[in-house]
Amino acid sequence: MTQEVKASHLLVETEQEAISLREEILSGTAFEDAAAEHSLCPSGANGGDLGFFGRGQMVFEFEKAAFDLKVGELSEPVKTNFGWHLILVTDKQD
Repeated sequence: MTQEVKASHLLVETEQEAISLREEILSGTAFEDAAAEHSLCPSGANGGDLGFFGRGQMVFEFEKAAFDLKVGELSEPVKTNFGWHLILVTDKQD
């Protein structure tokens, strides 16, 4: 079982914003650029990079999505009490 995930994310206020940004990223916009320009989270300044984290360190919805993704996979919009996230898993380690 994967013990840690390395992920980047971007945080926006609405589901529609997340859907629109996901389409842009899938069409070729760099995730890091989208996060730097649009994310409400301070991590946006670093392209959304959150580094490695284990289970129990993030809110449930975010953690579940991140651990379910494959490396290099971009999530569908994920709703948490902070807003709407797009999550990009960049590495996993046991």
